[in-house]
Amino acid sequence: MSKVEEKLAELGLTLPDVAPPVAAYVPAVRSGEYVFTSGQLPMVAGKLEDTGKVGAEVTPERAKQLAQICALNALAAVKSVVGDLDKVEQVVKVVGFVASAPDFAGQPAVVNGTSELLGQVFGAAGVHARSAVGVAVLPLDAPVEVELQVRVRD
Repeated sequence: MSKVEEKLAELGLTLPDVAPPVAAYVPAVRSGEYVFTSGQLPMVAGKLEDTGKVGAEVTPERAKQLAQICALNALAAVKSVVGDLDKVEQVVKVVGFVASAPDFAGQPAVVNGTSELLGQVFGAAGVHARSAVGVAVLPLDAPVEVELQVRVRD
């Protein structure tokens, strides 16, 4: 087990199987020393955990938890390409999309679910640039979607 996965276990979390794509794409692609993930939804065992808009059907607190699930799915996608998460040298960029009720403006706090987990797991290597974007709707009516860009070593 990698050190990253041991750290996840200490947090009471496990790395899931790679979430199967819901359309014509792959979960992650490596280009040189970078791995780019596709947008990851809060899927658990092949099922979307919640649906709806944050600030309406989904509370911001629950959405933050869902963003953490998205991060776990993104890490699984990275592992599927590089074989070992200990090869991650730096989380470079996180992009979080939040399906938002018209008056909801707390997207950064929701995407903290991803950012905080990456910081706990990778330490200084988990500090990253980030965008947190409110959108009208996401695939499958998911409340949150997250993608990562990481730098890896061989």
